[in-house]
Amino acid sequence: MMKRENIDQLVKVEHHKEVNCPLKDNQFSFFQIIYVICGKGFLKINNNTASYSEGSLILLTPNDQHYLEVVEKTELLLIKFSERYVKDYKWNSINSMECLLYGASYLSGCILQNKPDVILVDSIVSSLLHNINHPDLFHEELTLHYVNAIIVIAARNISKMRVEHVASNTDKRALDIINYIQGNIHDPALLKVSSIAQKFGFSESYLGSYFKKQCGETIQHYILNYKIRLIEHRLLFSDMRVNEIVSEFGFSDESHLNKFFKKRHVMSLTEFRKTKGQTALQA
Repeated sequence: MMKRENIDQLVKVEHHKEVNCPLKDNQFSFFQIIYVICGKGFLKINNNTASYSEGSLILLTPNDQHYLEVVEKTELLLIKFSERYVKDYKWNSINSMECLLYGASYLSGCILQNKPDVILVDSIVSSLLHNINHPDLFHEELTLHYVNAIIVIAARNISKMRVEHVASNTDKRALDIINYIQGNIHDPALLKVSSIAQKFGFSESYLGSYFKKQCGETIQHYILNYKIRLIEHRLLFSDMRVNEIVSEFGFSDESHLNKFFKKRHVMSLTEFRKTKGQTALQA
């Protein structure tokens, strides 16, 4: 029987010095970032298997099903944070932090792909451990700052992985366009090709060919996939009514949204929530 775990605070940091299998047969209602201080093994995530080793940084989204298979003695730092924390925190220039983290649900394994961030995360984790083991004045505030830094670094690395065919040397302007799309995903007017082209000083025809060359898919296809993924998460992991989702994403009415959604799933939003939601929330 799958056990469901909740947290009674917005952020919680745990240091597990010797891990046997702390995640087996559990399902969590919150985000987790796992940093592997030492050890080797495998992490099963939603029927996928990812290896882990020293320095791995792994993101788990709410309702992921996962467990650990330890091969070598493992030490972990676990950062647990609630959906409300992600929604309520002011992330300055990152308008879509919640979307970005949820959008990583298709990723398995280490998300730390940006080499300079490897050293940075190691340093922050060392500071977090010192703060946990040697609490002093304002240690809770310091812990939050360190946690926020790791969340932002995770988001930065996810953002570079979120388009399947984006290479590590992708032009910065393409990444800026992706950031713009994700930050304005709730405003259909700003997602028009004409609006995006004007924003970045491209002609509409050049924008289309440029984005396809850089990202391996058309800009319309990327917008469609990203919006669908967010709507799926609203249906599965929130109690939002359909009319609230209609309003959030700028559809004219429920019929318009259902028509849009059925192109991908061949079922209505209500049917999707009923059938898929039961699977996602089984305990």
